[in-house]
Amino acid sequence: MANHKSSIKRSRQTIVRTERNRAAKSRIKTLRKKVLAAVASGDKDSAVQASSEFSSAVDKAAKRSVIHANKAANLKSKTAKAIAAIA
Repeated sequence: MANHKSSIKRSRQTIVRTERNRAAKSRIKTLRKKVLAAVASGDKDSAVQASSEFSSAVDKAAKRSVIHANKAANLKSKTAKAIAAIA
């Protein structure tokens, strides 16, 4: 366990940040599954709406450095490609 006051605070901050990042990543995964489920069912309208929500969450996560910007771009590109394949 940490001994110095600053390292104790660092430890607390790390726990809070880790939990926040985990929640954001989990949300992204859930939204992605929602988009892919809509694509699998062939419902383009709900897929586009879910994709919009997914893209927003991914952009926010990238902005806050929860995920890398390139990973965000790759995720958005893959879902857009899947939606385009519906037509």
